[in-house]
Amino acid sequence: MKKRILVINGHPDTSAERLCAGLAEAYAQGARAAGHDIRRLDPGNLAFPFLRTAQAFTEAPPHPDIMAARSDFLWAEHFLFVFPLWLGGPPALLKGFMEWIGCEEFLLGQGKGRMPEGKLGHRSARILVTMGMPSAIYRLFFRAHGVKAFDRGILRIAGIKPVRTSYIGGVGAAVNQGRHWIATARELGAGAR
Repeated sequence: MKKRILVINGHPDTSAERLCAGLAEAYAQGARAAGHDIRRLDPGNLAFPFLRTAQAFTEAPPHPDIMAARSDFLWAEHFLFVFPLWLGGPPALLKGFMEWIGCEEFLLGQGKGRMPEGKLGHRSARILVTMGMPSAIYRLFFRAHGVKAFDRGILRIAGIKPVRTSYIGGVGAAVNQGRHWIATARELGAGAR
């Protein structure tokens, strides 16, 4: 079944030689070859400052790049987020981008009682996170708290589910491992997973 997929490269450095850029491109190629509609977002190429006040979070973003990105979020049925693990979680630029996307109750609104209600239901996501350490160490010893916060505290609370995560550890240790993950990303894209 054909899907509308938004591919988001969350690495602040969007250079083509970065593994995150390669993974995002491979996923997009695989999805396109399987007949899915693809749009790409690279927050590292967008112009926006960091949010600095609670008041700004309640207002519409004044940045055209963010407003265009919001249109892409509404268009999408499935998301791919690719980012490197920096200090235990996603880079600040990706988190800052998602904060702007969430302004003015775009991601969540007031639900019943005190619980917020996600506004992006009936959508799914895949997270591909790269890291230098072995992924088992991050998941088992560090319990993947930073990635779980992104998954649960942003995506799932906005109504996006299921969210599947692939941890890519040992980046930089072996070139062949990178090739394996590029091929895996292409397969995931073809299946819109």
